[in-house]
Order: sequence, then structure tokens, then C-alpha cells
Amino acid sequence: QVQLVESGGGLVQAGGSLRLSCAASGSIVSINAMGWYRQAPGKQREWVASITVGGSTNYADSVQGRFTISKDDAKRTVYLQMNSLKPEDTAVFYCHCNAKASPFRAPRDYWGQGTQVTVSS
Repeated sequence: QVQLVESGGGLVQAGGSLRLSCAASGSIVSINAMGWYRQAPGKQREWVASITVGGSTNYADSVQGRFTISKDDAKRTVYLQMNSLKPEDTAVFYCHCNAKASPFRAPRDYWGQGTQVTVSS
């Protein structure tokens, strides 16, 4: 099994910054990609950003230019630097990982428990 633990959420004023972290642990054979999703009240969970094992990054249009995803392979940790935050960024942010936990099983998706980000106007 793979466990994901997020940290770094909180309350910030519009225009401010936050940095989220997500550390993967457990029985990990390999990680294909890690990323972040978010779910605002009353809305469906949406993809925010992702980074592949090779370091390629992709972002949702709504965060492009404001958010930066990065990773530390040695620590099996992914980060999300969020700048110029807006009230509409308020959501629970979830860490996502596609990983192989066993050499005999196909890779699967894992999720963290989520961390609240609240941006006040």
C-alpha cells in the first residue's frame, strides 16, 4: 500500500501564497506520476496540476502561471507552490499518486486525505 500525507494548507488573504507538500510512503516499487486535485464546496473534484516521473509538468488553465508543481524524488514528495491566490481557489486540495506497490500488480491511483486551503477576499 501507498500512503500520502499532505501538509501546508491554511487561511491566506487574496494575493497571498501557500506551499502544499505531499509525502508518499509505504510499499512503493515505482511512482509514475504525482499531482494535485481540488474540490470546492458544492463542486466536483478537479485536476490542478501533475508531474511525471521524468519531470514533465501540466497545469489546469485556471492555475497556469500562478501555481508551480515540483518534486523531490529522494523524499518521494511533491510540492505545489501557489502564488497570487484568489478566493475562487478555496477548496480542499488532494494529493494524487499513480504508483506500483507490488512488482506483481499494475500501477493504481492513490489519494491523500486532503488539506483545506481558504483564500479570503
